[in-house]
Amino acid sequence: MYLLFMPDNNNNNNNNARAFLDDLGRRISVLSGDDSERLFLFQRISVAIQRFNAVLLHDGFPSEDHQD
Repeated sequence: MYLLFMPDNNNNNNNNARAFLDDLGRRISVLSGDDSERLFLFQRISVAIQRFNAVLLHDGFPSEDHQD
């Protein structure tokens, strides 16, 4: 299964991803008994995206060892 996820764009693909994640969060909440699980899911996704962006930013600069 492939689901396009673009957090900053408002289009049909993003709406489908949002609906999928809302449903997934609701199901996790039902299983755990904690109504906050849906929010925690979105927070975890947000942190994962931020970490990925930080790695990309860090790797985009030359290291001191490799400067010409």
